Amino acid sequence: MIHELRQFKAAIFQALAHPTRIAIVEALSHGERSAGQLIDLVGVEPANASQHLAVLRNKQVVTGRREGNQIFYSLRDPALFEVLDILKRYFFSQLSEANSMFEEAGREKDKAASSDS
Repeated sequence: MIHELRQFKAAIFQALAHPTRIAIVEALSHGERSAGQLIDLVGVEPANASQHLAVLRNKQVVTGRREGNQIFYSLRDPALFEVLDILKRYFFSQLSEANSMFEEAGREKDKAASSDS
């Protein structure tokens, strides 16, 4: 069972392993959107969007429903937004740590330069 869970997690991360697919998922955070709306919001060509949506559908991240000649997409489970939010917090935490290291390095450089004078 642990192996299957790891496989599932890996499949979800593979589905999200492209900035355009993450942008699509983020665009769906406000609810269902048509393919045309997603293309406009994300700023990609229709063929490109279609490929990314196919990956997200195949990995069961999004679902689609047809209404007339349009397809409307929604996120299969809103819990994925929590995962993306956690990743955003992780990113800012890493950014903050890197910024602190750069500031410390700058202070040490200034200290060394003033002692050389």
